[in-house]
Amino acid sequence: MAIAATGVEMSYLAGQKRIQILKQVDLTIERGQVQLLMGPSGSGKTTLLSILAGLLAPTAGSVCLLGEDITRMSRQHLSQFRLNRLGFIFQGFNLFPALTAAENVEVALNLQGIRGRQARQSAQEMLERVGLGDKGQNRPRDLSGGQKQRVAIARALVTQPEIVMADEPTAALDSKSGHAVMELLRRLAIDDDVTVLMVTHDPRILDVADSVTYLEDGEIREK
Repeated sequence: MAIAATGVEMSYLAGQKRIQILKQVDLTIERGQVQLLMGPSGSGKTTLLSILAGLLAPTAGSVCLLGEDITRMSRQHLSQFRLNRLGFIFQGFNLFPALTAAENVEVALNLQGIRGRQARQSAQEMLERVGLGDKGQNRPRDLSGGQKQRVAIARALVTQPEIVMADEPTAALDSKSGHAVMELLRRLAIDDDVTVLMVTHDPRILDVADSVTYLEDGEIREK
């Protein structure tokens, strides 16, 4: 099992009132699956993704990633776990504008202590896998939206994570580019046995997922 959330709740106090964002969420995702998390704005999707990624601590419940209970980990252990075993793809690409595409990918390797020729070679190989082998020296301003997202995917995957989490990765892309990005993630999930969990509003990419979970008013809904 790649991801197992049990009884996850999230709430906060607003004055005298307690606001419940997530209510008893149970979610399991098998290794190598592409899972979409969908639902209306304000349903708690990004909050749930942040909890599953270990970026937020739930008010109640537990989260196990790859057999380890991250809700019981120390902050230092959790930080190292995320660095070594998780990859992240963001809606706004989050590329460094002053760096080339290859250098943006190398950043992830540098954080793991991999530098120099090994980092350059790994970054170039990953860019080739995502179809950007000839764009390594281009800066983000010289790339299309779809190409920037592919660089972001290369950066997320170059460290060989076992789980990739993505927050609206196709939101800024047109239909063709969005579908191409999803097909790429699907292929990489199959080839490398990577688990992909993606928050999205985009119904155009439903056919690429193995399964879809709907969140509404902080609860899992069956559809």
